[in-house]
Amino acid sequence: MAPDPTIAQVTMTLAALAATGATPRPSGETPEQQTERIITGIDTQLNDPSLATQGAWQLVWLALSEANANMAYIARSTNGSNEFAVVARGTDADLTDILEDLDVGTVVPFPESGSPKPVAVSKGAMDAFTRVVNARSIASPSPNVTLVQALAAALKSAPSSPQPTVYLTGHSLGGCIATMLAPYLQAQTWTHQPKFAVITYAAPTAGTQSFVDYFDSVPWVIDERQNNAYDLVPRAWADLDTTAGWYPSPGPQATEEVKLLIGAISKRTKGNVYVQPGTLRPMNTRYTSLAKNLVNETTQDFLGQVAFQHANSTYLDLVGAPAVPSGPVVTDMTPTFGAPGATVTINGAGFSQDSMVDFGQFACTKPDIDPSGMRITAKVPNGTGVVHVRVTNTLGTSPAVAMGQFAYGGPAPVVVSAVGPTSGKVGTLVTINGSGFANGATVHFKDKASDSVKFVSTGQITATAPGQLDDHQTVNVTVTVGKATSPTSPADEFTYTGR
Repeated sequence: MAPDPTIAQVTMTLAALAATGATPRPSGETPEQQTERIITGIDTQLNDPSLATQGAWQLVWLALSEANANMAYIARSTNGSNEFAVVARGTDADLTDILEDLDVGTVVPFPESGSPKPVAVSKGAMDAFTRVVNARSIASPSPNVTLVQALAAALKSAPSSPQPTVYLTGHSLGGCIATMLAPYLQAQTWTHQPKFAVITYAAPTAGTQSFVDYFDSVPWVIDERQNNAYDLVPRAWADLDTTAGWYPSPGPQATEEVKLLIGAISKRTKGNVYVQPGTLRPMNTRYTSLAKNLVNETTQDFLGQVAFQHANSTYLDLVGAPAVPSGPVVTDMTPTFGAPGATVTINGAGFSQDSMVDFGQFACTKPDIDPSGMRITAKVPNGTGVVHVRVTNTLGTSPAVAMGQFAYGGPAPVVVSAVGPTSGKVGTLVTINGSGFANGATVHFKDKASDSVKFVSTGQITATAPGQLDDHQTVNVTVTVGKATSPTSPADEFTYTGR
């Protein structure tokens, strides 16, 4: 990154920080507790001089809407540039859920835009916008005020020269919300009238042509939408169908299942025509940035590549900004079964001394965090069944992972974490790594059982690849112990190269 970060590097970093603490702690926390955790995390990162924001921004206001649906915050520059940023975060959900859940089958008026003519947006976007503008902060630095009230107070206390600039930004649905907040805030009356700039990342469309006509008529300082050319989300809802033809070599190509999914999601518009506002700034047009381990023609690899192309970290890399600190990650644990009170070791990364551990919906008490940040020793709390073990700190909650499951009373969860080699002919000897394996386990390549299986340990099995009707395809390798079968994932894929 250059000594003087670009506007794109700064605003994308601010947008990425909005994901801090997005997931509530699995064992539960009050809205006040989660809000304070988010504020602590964002404060820490805004003070980090190694990020594109260079420690030169200060949190002014932050509010979380009901049910953790949306979040927005305001930050101000501290370097004398008299700049402010209004940053929106979208819903906290899987991106396919985002596309399926956003109500685009109905368009509604958007009188808050300030347009003298009727403007129409999707009901889903309007609902998200309304939640953000009505949300009130419940913690310092600006308690019990709305976004407009907090921004008005901040602008009132700002110097009149240079003229204040307010940047509206956000990633994904946060960017969609930002395009609606921009005309809404521009239409307000301010003590110190600011200039407004809009820079969004990976934003799906908010409205129809009437919204775009008004948006594009407003004299923005900047009106850019920075999109990864191979990100599916900003294609919604203007040209989502084009993604069924992705991805170019080396792939992955969309499977028939993926094409049906994209087609079904596209039909949710019910004939409404959506248009993207602002000036498009495409990135990654040659598909040089990709997850090279997700290129097989499988539904899992396609959706995994979609997630990679949409990720905050990918966008930070595309604009040339340093990665923001990631939340904790659990890679595996041992043992993976036992009784309450047993001692377990949790391995991973990003564990801090304030980390909290949950077994499903039950919290651990006093976990011992190793200074390396890569290991936690904890006592198993009361619980039943098979649960995911997750770690939470001020930067977020670790994703649920198959190798991070714990089974109360046993047996151990059966998981495949890797296969090697990942390709070969019929009869290839494949080493399968994971957990929960036992003598007598069966191994399937897709729906064909291997006739040569050797148990090595609870974490390793070898098996030869059986014949298939199609000996040029990618299949999932699963292990069955008793009635338990390992879940499928890109980590267990084997590609046949013939006989």
